Amino acid sequence: MFAIGDKVSVLDDAINGIVLKINGALVTIETEDGFELNFNQKELIRIHSNSDFLQNIAQTNFSSVAKEKEIPKPRSFVKEKKSSKDDFVLEIDLHIEKLVPNKRGMSNYDILNIQTETIKRQMDFAQRNRIPKVVFIHGVGEGVLKSELDFLLGRYENISFQDANYQKYGVGATEVYFIQKKKLL
Repeated sequence: MFAIGDKVSVLDDAINGIVLKINGALVTIETEDGFELNFNQKELIRIHSNSDFLQNIAQTNFSSVAKEKEIPKPRSFVKEKKSSKDDFVLEIDLHIEKLVPNKRGMSNYDILNIQTETIKRQMDFAQRNRIPKVVFIHGVGEGVLKSELDFLLGRYENISFQDANYQKYGVGATEVYFIQKKKLL
């Protein structure tokens, strides 16, 4: 790694010198101040002479270095403008734990009543605010809530509903789309 006469620098100190002796991993250097000090090879680094430095500069491909440093130009693309209402989906989780702080002492009838009232309230809210899509998350269970939801949704006009996206919601969700009436000029 090192040869006698190499110029070296100590990694953790501001000491430079010339290699005098090499004994295995132990290297003896003479510092610029004339002291002889011993260091492990791992503690030293070779300093190249000015001619080596100039030779390295001459061999450097500056165009590739400049290309690495270049800031990439932002990609240009035309962004489609969408209404914020098109992106918004109202998601309502009908699990009773999400609707009330404590379900202790409630019968199945009470739970189903709270869930159906929530469905009615959210449907009215979506219609008033012209929200195009609502997703009701009802879970799988025994299907009682899903059948009640289907019954309630069947009573509304100008909507269509179907099972929600399986990849996003799994089996236990229903999507409701509001059919917006177009205004005549």
